[in-house]
Amino acid sequence: VVEVMESGGGSVQAGGSLRLSCTASGYTQISIYMAWFRQAPGREREGVAAIVSRSGTTYYADSVKGRFTISQNGAKNIVSLQMNNLKPEDTAIYYCAFSYQGGFWSPPTIYDYWGQGTQVTVSS
Repeated sequence: VVEVMESGGGSVQAGGSLRLSCTASGYTQISIYMAWFRQAPGREREGVAAIVSRSGTTYYADSVKGRFTISQNGAKNIVSLQMNNLKPEDTAIYYCAFSYQGGFWSPPTIYDYWGQGTQVTVSS
């Protein structure tokens, strides 16, 4: 059974930074995508960023380009999200996810394993 666990959420003022990390364990093969999603109250879960495990190619939502950076470790079981210049609209629960299905990176439906989520709150 693949287990996914996030860490690093918290509260910060606008303009501040946070770093999220996610560790996967119990898997037998490298995933296709490792990604971060977020969900704010009353809104649908949206893709924030993804990285192709084998190539390191990265993808970002337009709303976070230039502010967030996704990265992975050499063993491809840890994915991190560095979030700079945070804005109040970044407030959400952030989820880490791993996909073995491929395709376009952002639909939540292609992700097979999810973490429990970590709260990020940005105050103005």
